[in-house]
Amino acid sequence: MNTLFMSKSIAGFSKLSKSKKIDWIVDTYFANAESAKGILKQYWNSDEKLQQLHDEFIENTITNYYLPLGVAPNFLINDKLYTIPMAIEESSVVAAASKAAKFWLDRGGFKTNVISTTKTGQVHFVFRGDFEKLGQFFDIVKPKLIQETKSITANMEKRGGGILNIELRDKTEDINGYYQLHASFETLDAMGANFINSCLEQFAKTFKNEALNFSLFSDEEKQIDIIMSILSNYVPDCLVRAEVSCHVDELSENSSFSGRVLAEKFVQAVNIAEIEPYRAVTHNKGIMNGIDAVVLATGNDFRAVEAGVHAYAARKGKYSSLTHAKIEDDTFKFWIEIPLALGTVGGLTSLHPLVKLALELLHKPSARELMQIIAVAGLAQNFGAIRSLTTTGIQQGHMKMHLMNILNQFEATNVEKQTLVEYFKNNTVTHSAVVEAIQELRSKN
Repeated sequence: MNTLFMSKSIAGFSKLSKSKKIDWIVDTYFANAESAKGILKQYWNSDEKLQQLHDEFIENTITNYYLPLGVAPNFLINDKLYTIPMAIEESSVVAAASKAAKFWLDRGGFKTNVISTTKTGQVHFVFRGDFEKLGQFFDIVKPKLIQETKSITANMEKRGGGILNIELRDKTEDINGYYQLHASFETLDAMGANFINSCLEQFAKTFKNEALNFSLFSDEEKQIDIIMSILSNYVPDCLVRAEVSCHVDELSENSSFSGRVLAEKFVQAVNIAEIEPYRAVTHNKGIMNGIDAVVLATGNDFRAVEAGVHAYAARKGKYSSLTHAKIEDDTFKFWIEIPLALGTVGGLTSLHPLVKLALELLHKPSARELMQIIAVAGLAQNFGAIRSLTTTGIQQGHMKMHLMNILNQFEATNVEKQTLVEYFKNNTVTHSAVVEAIQELRSKN
């Protein structure tokens, strides 16, 4: 391979056809260009129209990247049964969610409610002058900020959404001359990023133009410097709660642990995640296994959800657990409150065929309903993880689910898989144990 050629840049790459892009990539970076090209093409969809749809989701597309789409049935949420779609590559996540759903199905299911659905955006600007005059200007211009977005907000307002409020915020203690227009929005079933950003950019334009004509401003004060206008993915006022509860005696499914002992250990485990950041990060990662899988399956932005959730977990100045548990009057209670800004219209939700299918599977939920379903997925995942950690340990169940991945690494035949799955029903799964077992099996044949 020509390493000098590898280090060269390319001009006009985005203007090349898909096939030319692939030719350049495989010739530049791969020892076996034909093999690399074959792998890329292997993941193309045979339906040309569907493949073109996927190609146009992003830029410089060369192929599709598959994730397994699984389902977790038996979720009883507010007395309504759901089968939840989950797009994820990690072993044991779907199994754990399904097991938790089945466990709570017989104990009243999950109860949820949306606390609030407010989303936020900000115009960040620099003003060098008298804050009192800026406040007076804001009070005068605020109605005009709202009025001049009417062409943007008209359809949203017809459906019951729109701009809720705009505030002027003084941030000069942090950065000299820095202020914000801090706006709140209701976007209903849309995630609302484009709507919010369009409103904010109009706010900025109106605010800057009106400042030029404000008689109380000096010439310098009239020159408001707009830095940027952008929504925030921190949505502490777009909040949903999900919970489960049962008598402590109902928490146990076998004689190894009494319900009370299990409940007490469970609460202690959650308490540790509330005060210990090293544990809280892993604890919350497990919650996000469930949440991200459904966010992805329903065509929502898991990066935005992740960023907002983790900021919320640290909102009190220390990173902490998203879930909480307690025993009260012999009742075990386990719940989550989590910010989720989601959409069920617009974006991929109306384009991606599997996303549309996933939403239909969920009874075509509103954004509020989807918030509740996804919060439940996170709570179920966390319940399964903590239950395993405080009883058998996490590895026993996880490694049994991971067994098939190890067998596939060694290109095990179907007969070998059947034999070894049966063998490891009664033996501990580790990578070395599986390697040893498959080698021994093959040596006999």
